[in-house]
Amino acid sequence: MTAQLAPALEGVRLSLHVLAATVWVGGQLTVVGLLGTVRRLGDDAARRIAKAFARLSWPAYAVLVATGFWNVAAVRGAQPAAWQVLLGVKIAVVAVAGVAAWLHGRARSQTWLGVWGAVAGLGSVAALVMGVFLAG
Repeated sequence: MTAQLAPALEGVRLSLHVLAATVWVGGQLTVVGLLGTVRRLGDDAARRIAKAFARLSWPAYAVLVATGFWNVAAVRGAQPAAWQVLLGVKIAVVAVAGVAAWLHGRARSQTWLGVWGAVAGLGSVAALVMGVFLAG
């Protein structure tokens, strides 16, 4: 019975991971792309949009972390040293991106909003690319 469920569980695991990455990474890129227009909507519009996005993005980040560990647990057999190193780097980058996003949400100056937003965004994209290499 377990062997029959394995392909379905793998599909669920990978679908949840990709969907969460779509929200977390794609959402960040979308918000950045809309930021100029959003700022013209009013002084507090950007902050309101950021809060709304946070309600979607943080659960997506949690799903990414959970399904990421599930993905690692699902890997069968020993992986090459280079794969293991890349996995370690990816885990560190995911953590940095999450901390940077959290700091971005608490920043009060334009400078720190930009710094932490850039670190979160670049880290998230880098983690996505590393995930593609790990899956390949």
